[in-house]
Amino acid sequence: MVTTRSAASSPLSRYQKMRDFGATPEPAPSTHATSRSAGRGFVVQKHWAGRLHYDFRLELDGVLVSWALPKGLCYDPKEKRIAIHVEDHPLEYATFEGTIPPKQYGAGTVIVWDRGTWEPVGDPRNALVAGKLMFQLHGEKLAGLWELVRISKSDDKQDQWMLFKKRDEWAQPLAKYDVIKALPDSVTKKPLGLLEEREPKVVRPARRSNHELDLSAATSAPLPAKLEPQRATLASSLPTGGDWIVESKLDGYRMLARVHKGRVRLFTSGGHDWTKKLPSLAAEVAKLPVSNGWLDGEIVVLSNGLPDFGALQNAVDGATNQEIVYFLFDVPYFDGMDLRNVPLWARRALLSKILKDEGDRIRFSQDFDAPVAQIFEAAAGLGLEGLMLKRRDASYESGRTQTWLKAKCRLRQELVVCGFTARGDKDGEVGSLLLGYYVGNQLHDAGSVGTGWNARMGRDLWERLTPLEVDATPFDVTVSKPSRWSRRAAGSERWVRPELVAEVEFAEWTAEGVVRQASFKGLRVDKPARLVVRESGETLTPTPGPQVKVTHPERIVDPTSGVTKLDLIRYYESVAQWMLPHLKDRPLAMVRAPTGISGELFFQKHAEKTAMPGLTAHNRDLWLNHPPLLTVNTADALMSAAQMNVVEFHTWNSTVLQIDKPDRVIFDLDPGEGVKWKQIQEAAVLVHALLTELELKAWLKTSGGKGLHVVVPLTPRLDYKSVKAFSQAFVRHLAKTIPERFSATSGAANRIGKIYVDYLRNGKAQTTATAFSARARPGMGVSMPVSWEQLPDVKSGAHWTVQTAREYLSFQVRDPWEEYWSTRQSLASAVKRMR
Repeated sequence: MVTTRSAASSPLSRYQKMRDFGATPEPAPSTHATSRSAGRGFVVQKHWAGRLHYDFRLELDGVLVSWALPKGLCYDPKEKRIAIHVEDHPLEYATFEGTIPPKQYGAGTVIVWDRGTWEPVGDPRNALVAGKLMFQLHGEKLAGLWELVRISKSDDKQDQWMLFKKRDEWAQPLAKYDVIKALPDSVTKKPLGLLEEREPKVVRPARRSNHELDLSAATSAPLPAKLEPQRATLASSLPTGGDWIVESKLDGYRMLARVHKGRVRLFTSGGHDWTKKLPSLAAEVAKLPVSNGWLDGEIVVLSNGLPDFGALQNAVDGATNQEIVYFLFDVPYFDGMDLRNVPLWARRALLSKILKDEGDRIRFSQDFDAPVAQIFEAAAGLGLEGLMLKRRDASYESGRTQTWLKAKCRLRQELVVCGFTARGDKDGEVGSLLLGYYVGNQLHDAGSVGTGWNARMGRDLWERLTPLEVDATPFDVTVSKPSRWSRRAAGSERWVRPELVAEVEFAEWTAEGVVRQASFKGLRVDKPARLVVRESGETLTPTPGPQVKVTHPERIVDPTSGVTKLDLIRYYESVAQWMLPHLKDRPLAMVRAPTGISGELFFQKHAEKTAMPGLTAHNRDLWLNHPPLLTVNTADALMSAAQMNVVEFHTWNSTVLQIDKPDRVIFDLDPGEGVKWKQIQEAAVLVHALLTELELKAWLKTSGGKGLHVVVPLTPRLDYKSVKAFSQAFVRHLAKTIPERFSATSGAANRIGKIYVDYLRNGKAQTTATAFSARARPGMGVSMPVSWEQLPDVKSGAHWTVQTAREYLSFQVRDPWEEYWSTRQSLASAVKRMR
């Protein structure tokens, strides 16, 4: 059974331990073991326990995966309902109605509130592991597309998710229709029939791709007899830019399937034909709607929903291999077409159509829609090997490429078995393996591994290795030697022909190129030893996310966009690396919205009333006769503020290091009534031109509201009074020179049809919305740094929002403000020229 937590040997053991079946009418699990089945039933049970709640259950792999919903379900996509993942239930529970006696677990009355079938979008097991499951419901009360998203961290006591309706023909506002109130009764007592039959709608099927299927780059071509697979390069760090498809790195064997006139052959990545090894799997592939083609994927065996490499070896070597699952992720050839030049997203869209009726043994390799760092942290927490990152628009290229990357959670790779030692002084069981890798044509010593197998496996290794024994070491370069602490005694080595390949996990490489603290994972019978090299690149270690407990994650912050508190916190977490340089060491003011932006807003500069862990409160001497100033210098502090309902962050023009000397001047272009966006763009260009004439470099950002901010970095030498005087003179010059466009006087009546260039923000203790800050306005725009070249394409001051900014940033290969941080300039010359 797929689970998000560590599972016991039986998926229903926890259910059994929590109940006394002599006292409760709840059904005991059947005596026969649960099995993998294609059953797709669902049930929602209304449960009057300590308090009324609803239990949402999906049938998967012979059990009911279950969540408890305190508030039930709702057709309004803006309503995000908390769903607490609880123990799996037996299939018999789907029809249970009755009263659980007092003092028994879950005491209270249960009815079947809804029932029907469900249809997952993609592979549901991978989706559960990733914490993002999308599905269609076909019930008597519930229909359409829904989604479950995990919101808790791996170390939280409760496994919390959110369940919500996706936007489709069935979605409607809660104020218009509350299904919980409208249909409160049991469907067994008052059957309704399928909702989709009572109220037919044209429901668009969910797509796995955001693009229409486009195979225009395909060419007609005969099916090649052999195909070298595309291979990934080990990533030295997680990519921060570009558009990537992210999949799990499966702990299995790469496998390509060639289908020709209905006949299937299975090949390893090294070109070995494994069709006779895996006849039942080949038969499953033959059932797919493919007459001719090449399919690319990986075979695994799942244990508790996660790949188990040892179990895969046993399945491949055993008499039966029914447990092997083939995850497909690419289709380079299909029905007379060479698809290798077709973008990856389109190839995968085609593959998803081919696999629309996927079974238990042939599955689509699900990709994950979340920030790469967040997915990587989740993968590491679940014990996965790592991630595969593939350029969305990339073609299929044989060999190792940069368009496919592998990001490993742990150091792990193949190494050549070059020798062994006996366990103790007894023959018949291997005590350690001597390892190596190739550097060019030379076989380099990589040290040894002595853990990771039991006595039976040790004897099996002995039987495999003794026929390969040779008299001399196969190493061309030897660096590791037995030590007084080693299990390996000098002269105990028994050398073998370097033909077998071992999969090894280890702590690190030493300076000599030897593995430390290695653990054996299995033999790679699919990899030629001659191709084993030391993988370059650094293995990635997940950076812990900010440790902030989120309360009321489902609270709607902006009714217009439907942004929740959790959405806002995740936004700030995703942009922290870009935002923190703009916040660091700057005193700030914050706009808090405890009940959402449509409620009362609070402007907070100090920490006297609402404590926010992680924020720095500075000494009162920094600003005499005022409470301590606050700064946000870390991601934890940023998340802490967001958890305390901070929506906006506004910063001073100076840092606490030189509090009285601003290091920037800001011109806020604030449009009056009747001003069109094009006029604001033109005004920014005019401001930029005048600054350039004064030999001052300036940078641009959207305000997140109606206007634009022009920012001029300074060497912090002048005081606030002098800098403000310059900005006032600059704005007055604009208003005097072009009075039909600019106003230097605040107040709505003074800027009708004009743009007020606000220079007052350059006074001491005055603040401006910082870069990447969200704004407490409908739509939740954000203040986004842009280049001057981008300005014609910007559509408004709120062009980017909390919901769109992160995606935009992922495409940026260069920071438009890159040179801002190193630019220091004086106002002296400009002040003289303004006089």
